[in-house]
Amino acid sequence: MNTTEYEELDQTQVDKLRKIKNYRLKNQSVLPGQIVCAGSSLMEMFPIEKFIAESGSNKIVYNRGIGGFVTQELKNALDVCVLDLKPSRVFINIGTNDLSDSSIAISTIMNNYDEILTEIEQAVPGVEIYLMAYYPVNFEAASDEMKECLKIRTNEKINAANAEVEKLAKKHNQRYIDINRNLKDDCGRLKAEYTIEGMHINEDGYRAIFDDFMKYVNEP
Repeated sequence: MNTTEYEELDQTQVDKLRKIKNYRLKNQSVLPGQIVCAGSSLMEMFPIEKFIAESGSNKIVYNRGIGGFVTQELKNALDVCVLDLKPSRVFINIGTNDLSDSSIAISTIMNNYDEILTEIEQAVPGVEIYLMAYYPVNFEAASDEMKECLKIRTNEKINAANAEVEKLAKKHNQRYIDINRNLKDDCGRLKAEYTIEGMHINEDGYRAIFDDFMKYVNEP
């Protein structure tokens, strides 16, 4: 895409396209058969590679999350975000941006998710896929700009969606994992100290779930 074509897009779309282009270049030098993480901003912002380096682990994990992605966008960019890396194991957290849109039914999200899983399984036989539970939010700790979104993307809606993700994992004989226990306060909300604006998670929050995440990374 040339500069003129970029100018016709909003900044969010431009950022997504640039990240896809960057990942495409990075994928030329990856080792096949490793672990890949895919999803939207909640995956992209998880500093997995940094934390693994700090831990001294020899595991290789490629994070291919792209902020703002909905399920259809991941499906459209599945080659760059998953397939081209020929992974042995994939962790996915996709669909929360769909949940923020009141016009998108949970069934629509799951249909897209279902197609994503099928395409990965067909392209990478024997791949292990871990469907991650969606993280909670905190309306009370949200910034004024975020509150309208969180009136739609509520913890009740997230919990209902997680139940469907778990069903989807069973349908595909894959794994549903919930590593949210250390993120939640006594009311089941995202802990205020772990959120940036009520929805996204800060580095301390990601550190709180890293050990639980690594249990699945390190499974034989």
